[in-house]
Amino acid sequence: MTQHWQETVPIDRYHVAAGGLLHDYDRKVLTFLYQPLIGPTCLSLYMTLWAEIEENRLWSQSGTHHNLMTIMDLNLKEIFHARQKLEGMGLLKTYVKNSEDGRSFIYELQPPLSPQQFFLDGMLNVYLYRKIGKNQFLRLKQFFSDKLPEAEPGYSEITKAFQDVFLSVPPQALLYNEDSAADLTEAETQTFIGRKESNKIQINTAEFNFDLLVGGIQDSLIPKKAFTTKVKEAISNLAFLYGIDAIKMKNIVLSAVTDDSEIDIEELRKAARDWYQFEYQDQLPALLDRTQPFPHKAGIDQPKTKEEELVHYFEKTSPRQLLIDLSGGAEPSKSDLQIIEEVMFKQKLLPGVVNVLVQYVMIKTNMKLTKAYIEKIASHWSRKKISTVTDAMELAKSEHRQYLDWAEGKKTPAASGKRKSVRKEVLPDWFEKKSENGRDQPQNQEDPDFEIEKKKLEEELKKFKSGR
Repeated sequence: MTQHWQETVPIDRYHVAAGGLLHDYDRKVLTFLYQPLIGPTCLSLYMTLWAEIEENRLWSQSGTHHNLMTIMDLNLKEIFHARQKLEGMGLLKTYVKNSEDGRSFIYELQPPLSPQQFFLDGMLNVYLYRKIGKNQFLRLKQFFSDKLPEAEPGYSEITKAFQDVFLSVPPQALLYNEDSAADLTEAETQTFIGRKESNKIQINTAEFNFDLLVGGIQDSLIPKKAFTTKVKEAISNLAFLYGIDAIKMKNIVLSAVTDDSEIDIEELRKAARDWYQFEYQDQLPALLDRTQPFPHKAGIDQPKTKEEELVHYFEKTSPRQLLIDLSGGAEPSKSDLQIIEEVMFKQKLLPGVVNVLVQYVMIKTNMKLTKAYIEKIASHWSRKKISTVTDAMELAKSEHRQYLDWAEGKKTPAASGKRKSVRKEVLPDWFEKKSENGRDQPQNQEDPDFEIEKKKLEEELKKFKSGR
C-alpha cells in the first residue's frame, strides 16, 4: 500500500507555477463555489501556494515541504491529501523529477472555472446544490450575476470603428529588418503572461461501456455519427454523476434525440437528472459515491481468505452501495444517506473506513443506522486518524467493550464485582477469530481463558508474518 511518505517527504523541494494569470476575483470563486466541495484545508493550500508566486509572475522561489508544513501548521499527510483533492478538482497539476540531488516537484496552479462555467458545468453545480441547499445555491448564483445593461431610451450608438479613426502606415515607412522581425515574433523560451481558459472536470470516456450502449440502439433510431466527442464526454460525466450504466443510459439518450437525429446535450442532462430524481425521490447526488482512494488500499488483488475478500469488498464499494447490499438491494433512505454524508464530511473518514463502521453499527443495532451511536464511534476513529480498512477493523475489535457500553448508554464500567452472565453478541464475520481447535475466541476479557487464547492467536500471527 502506497503511503503519503512514499510519495513526498519534508526535505523534497518544490516550485510553484501558475498555469495562467490568477485574478483577485478568483478568490471569491474559490471561496464560495469550490470551498464547500473541497474543504478549508484544500483552499488554504491553494491560497498558500498562490501567495508564493510573485505578483504578475508565473514562478516562485524554491522551497521545501517542511517550510510548507510550518507555514500551514499541518502535517505532511494532511498536505498530501489536500493536494490530491486540488488535483482531482482540476485546480492543480503536479510534476515530479527524481535526480541524484533528491526529489523535486512543480505545483502548477490552475485557474478556477468562471462563475458562468461553474454554474453550467453539469457536475460541479449539481454537487454544490446538493451540498449547500437550494436557498444558498440561488443566493450564490445571484451573487455572481447581474442584470444586463440596458440602453436608456432616446440614445443611439455613434461609436467609431478602427478604420474610421486610424490610417495604416505605408510599407516604406517601416524600417523592417531581421532584428525587427525577431522583435515582432514570440521568443521560444518565454511566454506571455495571460489567462488561458480553465479546463472543466471530465471523466475518462473509457470508463463507460459505449460499445454496449451503441450496440443496443439501432441506426434507424440514432446514427453512430451522433455520438460525437462532446456527446461522449457528456454521457461519461452523467454516468459517473448519477451512477447510470450503459443499459439504463439507452432510454435517457433516446429521449434527447432531436428531429435531425442528433443528441441534444442539454436535453440529455435534463433527462438524466429527471431519471435520478425519479429513482431517488427528488434527491440529487452528493460527493458520497466514491470508494477507498488508492494510497489507502491494502493492495489485495487476489484475496485468499474470507477476511481479505471482505477488505477488498470494503475498498472497492461506496458507502451508498454498501447500504444497498446490506438491505438486499433496497435503496437506502434519505436519512441514512445524510448520516453517512455527515460522517464522511465532518469526521473526514475515508469511504472504506466508513464501510467498516456502517457494517459494525448496523449489526450491533439490529440493522438500524443509529445517528448518535455511529457519530460517536466515527469521532473516535477520526481522532485516531484511521485511514485504512484493516486499521478500522482492528480498532473495532480492540475497543469492542467500550463501544458496547456506548450502545447501552454507559459512561463507566459497572462498579459491582459480581460476575454477570454475558449474552452471545452478534458480530460481523470479520470480528471473531478461530483458535486451532476451532473454538471462538472469547470476547469477554473477564473469561479466565481469554489470556491463553490471546497468546495462541499472537503466536499464530507471528508465524503467519514470518511465512512459516
